[in-house]
Amino acid sequence: MKKVAIIMGSDSDLPIVEKGINVLSDYGIPFEVHVYSAHRTPKETAEFVSGAIDRGFGVIIAAAGMAAHLAGAVAANTTLPVIGIPISSKNTGGIDALWSTVQMPSGIPVATVAIDGAANAAHLAAEILALSEPSLSEKIKSARESGHSKVIEKNKQIEAKYNM
Repeated sequence: MKKVAIIMGSDSDLPIVEKGINVLSDYGIPFEVHVYSAHRTPKETAEFVSGAIDRGFGVIIAAAGMAAHLAGAVAANTTLPVIGIPISSKNTGGIDALWSTVQMPSGIPVATVAIDGAANAAHLAAEILALSEPSLSEKIKSARESGHSKVIEKNKQIEAKYNM
């Protein structure tokens, strides 16, 4: 199975990113986690990303806050699917990161999830990899069925309590 690269602009993003790491772990997807900055380590970022296909990666997740140019810098240096996670900040709540991540020029796409949406970034990475991994596709279907069952059970409990 291809790996997922998870790149954060700062180690302060790790508490958010760990939610995605947990999802990948639950699915048994191999991954690597790195700290590279679009502004402070542009050369290292480009080198890592430009060689990602040869090193067995299939998807790259890029998490950054504030100016949040990381996902765009990553996408500019690879043809792999890039998923951007805008990270919240105390000054603007992450809306600046959302705009920086989602507003990409034509031909350099970044699939963007919600602010602090690391779990969904990992789920999307899993779905992308599942296109060529039938066993992963089955795991995703099973997880969705489990989620369905949990909601149905909660509904039954609420109905029994309030619907006379």
